[in-house]
Amino acid sequence: MISRVARQALGAVLLVLLPLLVAGCGGGEEAAATGQPGQTRTVVDVEGTQMQVPVDPQRVVALSEPTLDGALALGVTPIGTITGRGQSTVPGYLADRAGDIPILGGVAQPNFEEIASAKPDLILVDGTSINNNPEAMEVLRRIAPTFYAGYAGGEWRATFSLVAEALNKVDEAEQVLADYDAAVAEARTALTGYAGKTFSIVRWQGNSASMILTELPAGMALADLGLARPPAQDRRGRGHSEPVSLENLAQIDADYLFFGTLGGSSNTNPQAGGGTDTAAAEQALAEAEKVPGFTELTAYRSGQVIPVDGSLWTSTGGPILMRGLVESVVEALA
Repeated sequence: MISRVARQALGAVLLVLLPLLVAGCGGGEEAAATGQPGQTRTVVDVEGTQMQVPVDPQRVVALSEPTLDGALALGVTPIGTITGRGQSTVPGYLADRAGDIPILGGVAQPNFEEIASAKPDLILVDGTSINNNPEAMEVLRRIAPTFYAGYAGGEWRATFSLVAEALNKVDEAEQVLADYDAAVAEARTALTGYAGKTFSIVRWQGNSASMILTELPAGMALADLGLARPPAQDRRGRGHSEPVSLENLAQIDADYLFFGTLGGSSNTNPQAGGGTDTAAAEQALAEAEKVPGFTELTAYRSGQVIPVDGSLWTSTGGPILMRGLVESVVEALA
């Protein structure tokens, strides 16, 4: 959700943007025809909002990790996007594909003026970026058709399918999903020896842990692979990681523990620094070892704490992230 200060400033932002919107974008309907003049189609987003979008969008802005991931998976490179969760750049796991895309704000903190200046013909958002914020949606829809693709904690396939609908890439999306299912089937065969074992997923920040539960992408990937979760994690949460107090540190334990971090950053302070890759996870693990009780965990004592890329394992995304998770599990275990 956008910060309270940003929410209060939306009215003023809109007044500042109006001249730019009129001169540069001409409102949602005109912007919708930028790529293919006169050629639009009707789509309906996850909230039931009907809108006209270009038949072949040419200037797409993706304001969340799932919509950026989904667009790239479909062969569409957005002209603008947001920083990754807890990062100051694009999501780390997409750096090789999206590193040159201009940044137009942070997660839940879009820069409306820069978005308007980019003159998009379609804006993609979801509940991991713009959540329960009609004021922000109003501003964005004055810039260009703004398609709400899915809810926080929603099924990634459903969000991806709606991204594909907005981009007029439904057939391509079916192939992407089929390729994912084939990769999962192959991976399940390689992982048959892990029946009866449990697998924990943890994001470590500072001196504390947060659990990744079953509704987040990494949790969905383990379920697809037939890998069991420990009892404390075998449930749905609120669409984001769930903090664990040091008194309840045993909740993160399992036979195997996938251990990631987003460095010292957070959604509200992405400039705080710190990495997200496996090297950063190894550094965070060294800090975790100093926390009372951590070295008593079963996974630690058996040498089965597995450092992983936090931007891949402990954040959100779409089919590229899901394929990456499957490959990461197979690499670590098979």
